[in-house]
Amino acid sequence: MNSATVALATGAWLTPAARALIDEHASTVDEDRLAEADGLYIDAGHPRRLDGAYLDRAPKLRVISSCTVGYENVDVDECTRRGIAFSNSRGSLTETVADLAYLLVIAAFRRLGEGVAWARDGRWLAGPPPVADDLGGSTLGIVGMGAIGMALAKRARASGMTIVYHNRQPRPDDVAVDARYVSFDELLRTAQGIIVLAPLTAETRGMFGEAQFSAMSSTYFINASRGALVDTEALYRALIAKTVAGAALDVTDPEPLPPDHPLFALPNVFVTPHIGSATRQTRERMAMYAARNLVEGLAGRPLPQIVNPAFAQKGDTSGHATP
Repeated sequence: MNSATVALATGAWLTPAARALIDEHASTVDEDRLAEADGLYIDAGHPRRLDGAYLDRAPKLRVISSCTVGYENVDVDECTRRGIAFSNSRGSLTETVADLAYLLVIAAFRRLGEGVAWARDGRWLAGPPPVADDLGGSTLGIVGMGAIGMALAKRARASGMTIVYHNRQPRPDDVAVDARYVSFDELLRTAQGIIVLAPLTAETRGMFGEAQFSAMSSTYFINASRGALVDTEALYRALIAKTVAGAALDVTDPEPLPPDHPLFALPNVFVTPHIGSATRQTRERMAMYAARNLVEGLAGRPLPQIVNPAFAQKGDTSGHATP
């Protein structure tokens, strides 16, 4: 009989292989029995923030593992204070999200949404479709040059794009993708296309608003990170004013975007329903990363994708944060 107990968050997606791995090492219960749990399996769609009030319900909890990369719904500092190791599934979806991000860049520059509507509505019979812009020779500005940004830069370079980026600090390996670090203001002023890949934090929430869109000049805007990084109403006004030439969005705020939202009425807006990681292979990989993190943590071993700085070196999941 398994001595550890894992609570499965309500609605969290879990593949059969990942479930089997967890079942080999622990018994599982529903989230309403959180008080019994040593481990918790979640995803970024968890409806409640995992803060002090939530964790008060879980006195035995030692490990929380998320099958997604984003963790804005988790109070990591509070987890650390309580001696709870927290892990995500980073590394499981880099190339897959970069593929979709590249598609969105192409969709924006080549006005794919308008082209599809042109053909579908029969306008193709009346005249030529909209004329778009080349990727080659254009500058793509990447805001948030992490692993996905680096993978996207390789793809964009293959199309002949010049890459500039902005991070909290320059990457020492940016030469590998021939990318140049610039200030945020310079990126806004000079890039023909801007893609957002930054994580959602208190500092980045709403980082694209009226002032940022006003600094652009017929720029294509792409968001493949989190909708709340962008003031949606400000983006709408910028599209009307044409300081933003077109938008391609895999994420929105609110999300889902209501069908009657004004953005859908604009021909130069291309929206996908947050499908950056939505391939069978990647979802399997994400769930397996999370399951393995849980198994390792419950066994007192280092979690491969640990997030808490206090646990990062020793991987102590005995219930006490590492000094």
